[in-house]
Amino acid sequence: MLNKFAATALLLALSATGASATDLITYSTSASQAMPVASTAPAFDWSGFYAGVFGAYQHSPAGGGQLGLGIDAGINTTFNFVLAGAEIAVTGLGGGTEATSYAQAVGRAGLLVGDNTLLYGAAGYGIDTGAPDESDVLAGGGLEYAVSDALSLRAQYLHGFPVTGANPKDQVTLGAQFHF
Repeated sequence: MLNKFAATALLLALSATGASATDLITYSTSASQAMPVASTAPAFDWSGFYAGVFGAYQHSPAGGGQLGLGIDAGINTTFNFVLAGAEIAVTGLGGGTEATSYAQAVGRAGLLVGDNTLLYGAAGYGIDTGAPDESDVLAGGGLEYAVSDALSLRAQYLHGFPVTGANPKDQVTLGAQFHF
C-alpha cells in the first residue's frame, strides 16, 4: 500500500501543471514580433495558520480497518521553495474491532514543486486513546495542492511505529485545509 501511495504521489507531483509565475505572456508591439513579458500573478502563499477537515482510513493488526473523520490545525513558514511547519490533529475512528480516537502532533518539511503544489515529509508522535493505550512514532508524507487563495486539498500517508503496545498503524487521509 505504501508503494502504491508513493508512486501515486510522485506521479501527481510530476504531472502537476498550472500557471507559473514565470510563464511568459506576450503583447503586440509596432515591431514585427511580440515582446514577452513575465506574468505578475502571485504564487500561493503557504505561510501562516491553517485548519482543516479530513476523512481517514487507518489499518492495524489489532484494530483492523477503521474509517473516520478528523480535524487539524497547523502553521507553516516558507523559505523560497522550502516549507517547514507543525500540525496537530484528532481523528475519530469507527469500524474494525472498536471505536476509538487518535491524536497526533507532526512536523512537516517539504518542497514547493510548483506555485500551487507542495510535496512534503512528516514525522511526529501519535496516541491511540482506546483500550489499551498505545503510542506511536509517526513517519510519512503527502501531497497538497492549492485550489484557491484560501483552500488546499491534501492526500497524506503516515505509518505508526509502536512505542507502547505492539500495534503498528497505517493511516491514509484525504482532506481540505483552510488557510488564514
